[in-house]
Amino acid sequence: MVVDDHPVVRDGVALLLRGEPSLSVVGSAESGRTALDRARELRPDLVLLDLRLPDMLAPEVVVGLREVCPGARVVVFTAHGDHHGIRAALDAGAHGCLVKDAAATDLVAALRAVLRGERVVDPRMVPAADAAASALERTGLTRREYEVLRLAAQGRTNPEIAEATGLTRNTVKTYLQSALHKLGARNRVEAIGKASEAGLL
Repeated sequence: MVVDDHPVVRDGVALLLRGEPSLSVVGSAESGRTALDRARELRPDLVLLDLRLPDMLAPEVVVGLREVCPGARVVVFTAHGDHHGIRAALDAGAHGCLVKDAAATDLVAALRAVLRGERVVDPRMVPAADAAASALERTGLTRREYEVLRLAAQGRTNPEIAEATGLTRNTVKTYLQSALHKLGARNRVEAIGKASEAGLL
């Protein structure tokens, strides 16, 4: 199943896989919520998931997919080889990460490898994942604090962050205050700026 908000990407993947007898596109979705509904119905073996969807963060979709369709392998598909969301998606349980400009043969080989149980990450993404990890170490932020701060950077309110992460509002507030303290910031805006300078956002 292909999840991407751009029809040209969804159609392009279907076209690329048309000649592959072992791989067929059973369905597609243009948003995270639609993906979760369709996965429940279609039970795909593999989900190719765009990193940037209009309604949900990729890590949220990965977690949701693992709940509604535990047998599905999830591969994050992105045009941004340096996006720190890649690490978050892999931490959430994605089985692989590919850049959208991958050649057809590379894409097919990678998808087959994931279906065999391997974890596949495009080599161009490894430095980004390492950079995000080292930036976390430098700032002292925990993964949870980083995740809450990342959602805040997208303009989400504390109640929205609580809903997206499954945390209580008080816990979200505590994580944000802790992140502010560690970054030496007086408010959200300053914290987001400092996290950005540190290479986290």
